[in-house]
Parts: sequence; structure tokens; C-alpha cells
Amino acid sequence: MIKTVSIAALICVLSVTSVSAKEFQEHNKMMDHGDGHLMDMDGGMVMGQNTDVLPGGCDEIAATKEITVHAGHKYSEKFPGTMWAFDQQEYQFEPCTKLTVHFVNDDEIRHQWMMHGLPKYLYPKGMFHLEVSGPGSVSGTLILPPGDKTYLVHCDIAQHMEKGMKAQFKVGKGGEDLPSIPGMTASMFPDDYSGKPYSPEEFAATEQAARVAADLAAAVKPAASAADANAATGDSFISGVAVVGLAAGVLIGPLLAKRFKGMSVGEVIATVFEWLSQAIGFIVDWIRKLIKMLTGKKAIPLPDK
Repeated sequence: MIKTVSIAALICVLSVTSVSAKEFQEHNKMMDHGDGHLMDMDGGMVMGQNTDVLPGGCDEIAATKEITVHAGHKYSEKFPGTMWAFDQQEYQFEPCTKLTVHFVNDDEIRHQWMMHGLPKYLYPKGMFHLEVSGPGSVSGTLILPPGDKTYLVHCDIAQHMEKGMKAQFKVGKGGEDLPSIPGMTASMFPDDYSGKPYSPEEFAATEQAARVAADLAAAVKPAASAADANAATGDSFISGVAVVGLAAGVLIGPLLAKRFKGMSVGEVIATVFEWLSQAIGFIVDWIRKLIKMLTGKKAIPLPDK
């Protein structure tokens, strides 16, 4: 009887071990569902793959590169307070580069490597997505857009990004650094267990920011009123601003045509709004630095631009 129980227990232990210890799997025989969407029945997926279509503004492939990205719990050990991470938190490549990403999941659970903000006319949903369930690897290729910009890459599984699995991807010189990248940039919302949201100095800086904003609004209002008056009388129909605008249009028109090549009207509008957002962000950052310089105190982060 004892021997029977022992044998049964041993079989149970071996069964649990064999179930929990998944074998590493290379997902290289996936079904093509069109539009760059590849997947298999074993938890491997690629979305947004593009191996040959040039983004608008790219005359040719600038370079052909490959990288290997690892994802897992062990890579978070150097970032206290996190649970998961990629083995690298920043990537940088030349615009119009054809890039193949080999994504390796070193954990027993599902992980992703998603790149956001890509042009939607070329990449459905504006993203490039690699996914592996359990230990394994999958590979996908994309062609990077032109221009200097910083893109977010992360794992979209619930709480994985919040617990550290994110990085920034710079094309060209890149743009502004993203917040809360482990080991790279400061947290947008740093941990604070004091029970007090702001110190007196921070409150003072906030009030100063409000006063500066009010002063700017007061300064802009007379200029806007004068512009309205000029428009009403027709005196500003042919103005210096109009002449400069026409000259700028003639000069940059060919460049914009090249940049917007292949884009839909919606994509062109979205790109223009993105440029405006970046310009506003630059102005907001300049105001923050000015406030900090005037007060000599820590400025409160302004709302996300």
C-alpha cells in the first residue's frame, strides 16, 4: 500500500513538473492573415509586418538591421519596484531603416513588444506588434518612418507596462524622452507616502505658473483684438505675414509633398496636428523652465501635452 502511494505521488510530481516547465518554442511557421498579420495556434503573433513598402518621405531603404529583444521577470531585478522588463530600455536607428526584430520571451507567461505611433496608412492601428505566450521567440520586420521621433514600445498585457515592461525607440535623433522608462527617465508619478500631495514650495510654484499663464493670456488678447480690427477694415489682406507665408509655402511645398507621399487626407491632417502638438509642447516646456528659473524652486509638472 505504501509503495502504491509513493509511486502515485511520484507520478503526480513528475506530471506537475512536466506541465509547468514549458519547452522553448520558435514560432517560425505561422499563418498569414493578410495586412502583415501572422499567427499560429501556439501563442505566436506578428501584427503590422512590412517588408517592402516604403513610408512616405523614404526614397530608399537607408539600412538593413536586426536586433534581438528579450523580455522577462529577471530583467526587472535592477529596477526596484518593477516586476517585468525588457533587457534593453532604449533603441535608436536611422530613419527609413528596414529592421527585423527577434523577440524572445524568457518567462512562462505571455509577453509582447509593441511599437506605437507609426503611420496608420502603412501600419494598421498605427503599431507593430510581436507576441509570444510562454518561453519562445518570434520575428517580424518593419520599415521605420522618416524624421526624428521617439516611439513607445511596451507590453500591453494588463499591468506589465505599469510594472516596468516598456522602453523608448528613437528614430534618427529622436524626439523628447518619454517619462517613466526604467533606468532612463524619471517617473511621471513618483511614489510618495508622505500623505501630502505638494510641499509649500511646490504650491507656490503652481500659483506662479497660473499667474504666468494669466499674464500670457492678457498679453495675447490685445494682439488678437488688433488683428480682428485689421481684418474688418481689410487693411491686412496683403500683409507681411501673408507674403512670408506664401514664400514659405513655395519653398517647403515640394518637401511637404515628399513627406506626405502615399498618405491619405486623414493621415496628412493627423501628421500636421502632431507637429502642432510638438510645437505646443516645446512652448509649455519653455514656460516651465522659465518659471523654475524665476522662482528658483521645483516646478510642478504641467498636464500631459
